[in-house]
Amino acid sequence: ECGTRLAAAGYAAFGVDYEGHGRSKELEEYKDKNRFLYGESMGGAVALLLHLHDPSFWNGAVLVTPMCKISEEVKPHPMVVNMLTEVEEIIPKWKIVPTKNVIDTAFKDPIKRETVWTFNSSCSNLMTRKNKLIYQDKPGLKTALEMLRTSISLERGLNEVTLPFFVLHGEADIVTDPEVSKALNEKSSSSDKTIKLYPGMWHGLTSGEPDENIEIVFTDITAWLDKQLL
Repeated sequence: ECGTRLAAAGYAAFGVDYEGHGRSKELEEYKDKNRFLYGESMGGAVALLLHLHDPSFWNGAVLVTPMCKISEEVKPHPMVVNMLTEVEEIIPKWKIVPTKNVIDTAFKDPIKRETVWTFNSSCSNLMTRKNKLIYQDKPGLKTALEMLRTSISLERGLNEVTLPFFVLHGEADIVTDPEVSKALNEKSSSSDKTIKLYPGMWHGLTSGEPDENIEIVFTDITAWLDKQLL
C-alpha cells in the first residue's frame, strides 16, 4: 500500500522496475519537481547507492529499515562466507546459502504474515503456503554474496551520504540492524537528517505490523515529506 498511501497524500509515486520486473516510461511531466528516494530494506540500499552515484540529483530520501548492514542474526558465519566465495564463479546460481526465512522474521502481525505467504488455490479453494508471487527458494550464491558485499560497502561509506534523509527502523528488527541506521544518522555528512526508532516493531514497518502501527509509520513519513517542501 506504500504507493497508494503516498499518492493519497499528494505525492506522485513511482517504483523502480528491476530487470525482469516490468517496464518504466519517461517521466517528463515530473522532471522539474522535487525528487525523493524511497526505499525499504534492500530498497534502502538501492536508494543510497543512487544518491552516491549522483549526490546532487535527489532532494531527499525516506529510508525504511535500510539494508546498510545485514544483521548478525541472519548473516552466515564468516567461515561459510569465505568458503562460498571460493566457488561463486563456478556455481553462481547454487541455492546453498544458509539463510533464515525473512518473511517469518519481518512480519510481526501473524495475519499479514500468512497473507503474504498464501494464495487462494483455484483448484482446491484451500489456502496454502505457496504464494506464486513470493520467491520462496534460497537465494542464488552470487546474489547473496553481492548483497552482503553491498551492505558492507555501504556501511563503510556512511560518511559520504549528504542528502536530507529520514530513516525509520523497528527496534526489534533482526533482519536489518537498527544500530546501523543509528550509525547512518551519526556518521553521514548530511546537515538535514532525522531518525525514528519504533519500540517493539519488527522489520516490516509498512506492511507487517498491526494496522495502528502502520498508520503511525506512514503519518511520520508524509509529515517529513511535507516539511521538506515548506
